[in-house]
Amino acid sequence: MLDLKYHSVAASPETVHWGTFDAALKPILSVDSGDTITISTVSGRPVDLPSPASGFAIPSALTEIHARLKQGPVGHILTGPIEVRGAKPGDVLEVRIRSVELNTDWGYNVIFPLAGALPNEFAQQRIIHFPIDRTRKIARAPWGLEIPLRPFFGVMGVAPPLGWGSVSSLPPRSYGGNIDNKELVEGSILCLPIHADGAMFSVGDGHGAQGDGEVCSAIETGLTGTFELHLRSDLSLSWPLAETATHVITMAFHPDLDDCVEIALREMLYLVRDRTGLSPEDALTLCSIAADIRVTQVVNGNKGIHIMLDKRNLAPDPRLTSV
Repeated sequence: MLDLKYHSVAASPETVHWGTFDAALKPILSVDSGDTITISTVSGRPVDLPSPASGFAIPSALTEIHARLKQGPVGHILTGPIEVRGAKPGDVLEVRIRSVELNTDWGYNVIFPLAGALPNEFAQQRIIHFPIDRTRKIARAPWGLEIPLRPFFGVMGVAPPLGWGSVSSLPPRSYGGNIDNKELVEGSILCLPIHADGAMFSVGDGHGAQGDGEVCSAIETGLTGTFELHLRSDLSLSWPLAETATHVITMAFHPDLDDCVEIALREMLYLVRDRTGLSPEDALTLCSIAADIRVTQVVNGNKGIHIMLDKRNLAPDPRLTSV
């Protein structure tokens, strides 16, 4: 029997990388398949921080990161990478999200000019802050509305292929990254195709709340998550796959939403055929009458589509560990 271990990693200048994914990054921690890791994250550029007069608590880790690290290209502060011993390209990393906790008493939202769903309609950058009640799990908008929080990590990903070098953390790709899928909350499973030795898992971009589509940004905030990382040499994936208590989810990312739909739908058809034995025609019919196609986000260069199908329409897959 494997001697599974528990690890803890706090965000700090020594444990984060800013704005990029890169297979050449040295791991901050090496774990075995099946180990559990609690990881804290922070979010925000210096300009995103609330003023000292606001009374909000600014995490010391965040100010130390700002002081000691050069900001990467516009992107995310990511805790990691974490090496999973024995992981090879072609394997799959199964990320079981055991808990997601708010760790900051404020969040922020940004409208960027020349970005988002309406890139030419807002000429000035606008940053606003939201007080967060971590006990009630609500945020209060500046106009007074209480917003229920359902926290999740916008970025969960493994390293890209080594030959790609350093790539921006903004566009999600086949290795995951800036997925921004609000279904990936506590209790869900995310499966990522591995492209580099060790997998090299990183996480960040905490979101307190976000709508499907994410037309400018979410309520960005700091989160702490507990994950089990499982190496799956018995699975093969081209794109990320997720499972919640009720649904299976296929995902795709591309500059064109039409292409995203086609990729994610084909991935769902493959999954349905594998788990039901249905013909391609019957699988397509099932998706048309029972699956939901949702726009994940439109702000990250590569847009996102995810397709959700209730697991009651499928036979259990013994290869996947049910949530």
